[in-house]
Amino acid sequence: MKISRVEGSGTVGGFQHPALREISAERLRRTVESLAYPRHFIANRRANREARDWIYEELRSLGYSPTLQGEFDNVIATGPADNRGSKILLGAHYDTVPTTPGADDNNSAIAVCLEAARVLAQHDQANVCIAVFNREEDGLLGSREFVRDLRQPVTEAQIFEMVGYFDPRPGSQSNPMNLPIPIPSTGDFIGIVSNQGSNAIADEIKRAVERVGTATPLVSLKAFLGIERYVGDLLRSDHAPFWEAGIPAIMWTDTSNFRNPNYHLPTDTPDTLDYDALADVTRMVVGHILMKK
Repeated sequence: MKISRVEGSGTVGGFQHPALREISAERLRRTVESLAYPRHFIANRRANREARDWIYEELRSLGYSPTLQGEFDNVIATGPADNRGSKILLGAHYDTVPTTPGADDNNSAIAVCLEAARVLAQHDQANVCIAVFNREEDGLLGSREFVRDLRQPVTEAQIFEMVGYFDPRPGSQSNPMNLPIPIPSTGDFIGIVSNQGSNAIADEIKRAVERVGTATPLVSLKAFLGIERYVGDLLRSDHAPFWEAGIPAIMWTDTSNFRNPNYHLPTDTPDTLDYDALADVTRMVVGHILMKK
């Protein structure tokens, strides 16, 4: 297992593209606020459907072609660019546990997916697939169904799992149990987690972040030789079914309960998030996609 850190520069880097400049912290905030209500698939069934329909219409308004997939109504959308061939998938989940408005878990991730989709479409770069899964909180049921029934080739999946909570105080970050190496003790970074089949993509993301330039640091945690199977916290989100199927996938995370005291609580509200840092996360993934063109 290996960990590395790309420090935030606070300045615009050498790679510049209009799509990067147009990423809006205010639009990210509006998405988080629009979905700030409990929406568990069973306990909050009507609200779960309302969230599904809102996401569907947002993607349609951006020029995408959304559909509902599977028993659990995953919202899947392809972009207005060339729809043929393999895709980079941007994924999040739209359900919550029953009592939380889910600002970080997982509105922050939906916001990144939608904002990335918007700026990529505006610049004819949207040869991506957006997948917003249901029932992540019930054992990853939505993403497992999606991967099992996958028809279109996916070259890589970028999965966002709680990406909006940051705490610059020393000691604000704790370490997952059984992780054989320590992570930084200050919760000011965004993390990406990769395995043997996706470590090369993590390197590409790091190079993109170095060129784009962001204020928020990126920490990359690479697992080798299947060690992720022995560290359960590395398999707690919708990237896991992709790994199991041999599809390269990255999990983007603010480390959830290892940093955020509002995890799965009614206090997971929009006012607790850092929207400038959330915009940096969006720039990171958009920069990565643009550099792969």
